[in-house]
Amino acid sequence: MPYLLSSVVCSVLVSVLLKLMQRRGIDTAQGIAWNYLAASLLCFALLDPPLASLTEPQAPWPALALLAVLLPGIFLALSASVRSAGIVRTDIAQRMSLVLSLLAAFLWFGEQADAQRLAGLALGLLAIVLLVLRPRADATQARDGWTGWALPLVVLVGYASVDVLLKHLSAAGTPFAASLQVAFVAAFVVMMGVQLARRARGGPVLTLPALGAGLLLGALNFGNILFYVKAHRALPDNPAVVFSTMNIGVVVLGTLAGMLLFRERLSRINLLAIPLAIAAIALIAAGL
Repeated sequence: MPYLLSSVVCSVLVSVLLKLMQRRGIDTAQGIAWNYLAASLLCFALLDPPLASLTEPQAPWPALALLAVLLPGIFLALSASVRSAGIVRTDIAQRMSLVLSLLAAFLWFGEQADAQRLAGLALGLLAIVLLVLRPRADATQARDGWTGWALPLVVLVGYASVDVLLKHLSAAGTPFAASLQVAFVAAFVVMMGVQLARRARGGPVLTLPALGAGLLLGALNFGNILFYVKAHRALPDNPAVVFSTMNIGVVVLGTLAGMLLFRERLSRINLLAIPLAIAAIALIAAGL
């Protein structure tokens, strides 16, 4: 259980740190670049990735290349969603990506649908609809415009795409740690290329605050993954417990963090998405 709680806390702290960086005027794009440096170093040091497996002829390099581009793109979308839509809606959208992942498992990976997981899928889809609805033309909606609902959807689809890619890599026989190592290093190269392109166009210079915040962001990002993996290893006979506790924990703690620390406001319709999301996670976990 300590591993699970640590994973939940790390996941929510990623969103909290992004919000704090935005409030203090720290360039989040730079932070995200340095995040991948920290994550790649920690992955190499703590997971001992079997990189030799990637020298085999059947190594899925196109999927790894796509993952390397997708990871930073989704992190940038996550940052923008935290800024525009808030931590609560962003974290729920991130966790509801499991609904699309489950749908992909049914359609492309040959998993069998049962009544519980189909019910969870239906509740999850309803929760997504309620999450992005903005029924009242209040000040927040006027300020955020379409980004208040579009960015959480981008986060949702993006994280589901990453999950599908990881499943594809696993099915191809690529070790999880090796996939992460290559993706983190390549994502760092991609994001540093982005920073050089921004600077060439008169954009911001690299700063020490962004470096420090980015390294902390990377530690939290990798900590979320590491503790989640350790939780599965500590509870090998209870994958449903790990799955449900992790996702429900992030929804609950993310909601508390957004509403208590940053005074985020949700409409009544948006608030209905929270218990529906928790129920959907519980039903999907029960079918594992």
